[in-house]
Amino acid sequence: MAITSDSVREIFKGLEDGDGAAFFERVADDVDWTVMGTHPLAGHYGSKKAFTEGTFAKLSQVLPHGAQLHVENLIVKDDEAVVELHSLATAKNGMRFDNRYCWVVYFQAGLIVRVRAYLDSAMVAQLFEENPIA
Repeated sequence: MAITSDSVREIFKGLEDGDGAAFFERVADDVDWTVMGTHPLAGHYGSKKAFTEGTFAKLSQVLPHGAQLHVENLIVKDDEAVVELHSLATAKNGMRFDNRYCWVVYFQAGLIVRVRAYLDSAMVAQLFEENPIA
């Protein structure tokens, strides 16, 4: 079954609603997730657990209300989607964290199995520089 724009929007609705658990139910446990760049969240993660610990857990320490991600645009072809997102978040120190993202997402049997995520590396570096994690 091929992925549709509507099904991708439905999967990402959890992130938009602040319900990360609903989104991550649609992510394979052994997801291959790469966050591009040279910043504290960048890296290659070989599982859902490793990805959430390396990114969302760190962000939750500096963004009291989470990243607040919103889908801006998407392109779907077969079992792949390109999803443009933006965040409208505020850090602990008051810094606006209005980042832009592009996730290239691969699906298998309705689950996200691989992601290549691109974002503003300088903004992420500044976020953690101004809001150090203990």
